This record gives sequence, C-alpha cells and structure tokens, in this order.
Amino acid sequence: MSAGQYWILVGSPENLEATRAHGFRLQGFKSRHRKKAESMRPGDRLVYYVTGVQGFAATVTVTSDAFEDHTPIWTSRGPKKASEDYPWRVQIEPDIVLPPGLTVPAEQLAPLLEHTQKWPPEHWRLAFQGQLHRISERDFTLIRQALAQAAAVSEGVQR
Repeated sequence: MSAGQYWILVGSPENLEATRAHGFRLQGFKSRHRKKAESMRPGDRLVYYVTGVQGFAATVTVTSDAFEDHTPIWTSRGPKKASEDYPWRVQIEPDIVLPPGLTVPAEQLAPLLEHTQKWPPEHWRLAFQGQLHRISERDFTLIRQALAQAAAVSEGVQR
C-alpha cells in the first residue's frame, strides 16, 4: 500500500458526523492548515481521531488536490473560533468507517505509535492536539488494522 502521505485528522464527534453526512466524500481543514492541505495529493490517506471519546473512527483516501470553499459544514467550539469555516478542502473516498458511536480507543494504540513517542507515555493525548498531523505509513497501517478488526466485529454483531 504505497500512498503518498499519511495524516491524522483530529476533530470533534460533531465534525465527524458532518463528514459522515456528506458520505465521507469531502473534508475541510482549518484556515491555519492551508499549507498542509495544499501539500495533499490524490492517494494520500487520512485517519480520523475523535476528541472527547479519544478514539479512531475511520480512514479515507484523498481523491483531489486542495481547493478553497467557504460553504459551512464543520464547526469549531468557543467564541473566538465561531468564524472558522474550514475553507481548505479535499475530496475523499471512504475506506474503513466505523458505525456512529463506535471507535477504536486511542489509548490502546498510543504506546505502539511512532507519532506519540515525542511525549512521555502518560501524556500521549498531547499527540492529538491541533487538527492535522503527518504520520508514518507504519502508524497509519497499525491504526487501519485496528479499525478493520473493529469493523469486522461490528459487522458480525449487526448480522
């Protein structure tokens, strides 16, 4: 699986549901992440980390270069952030998407990820502050495998 770049997208449960409502076909990034968004190319992979529940919920593949659009879809919390409209966007295609309310707990994977090694183990949550982070292919693969297992278990339960 040789894609270009790998990313963790950190977002609220509400913003994950906004992306879900759009069929995991479009993703926006905050204005301060313009350079990162513009460096994305078709074939890049994103993994979704959900704040609050501290879990991974989905992976997608980027299918377009970044473009600017100010149509309101995602929201930021707090009075200073209310005007944020996530203007830097890419088209995406869903890969693994867990059902609403289900995530893979990040705490289980955090000790295994290269991305979290910059922080003391007890402060792994610091690795998931800020909206967008580049990660290694290895980290992406570990998270994707855990999501695939959770999706298979979830599907088995639903049948």
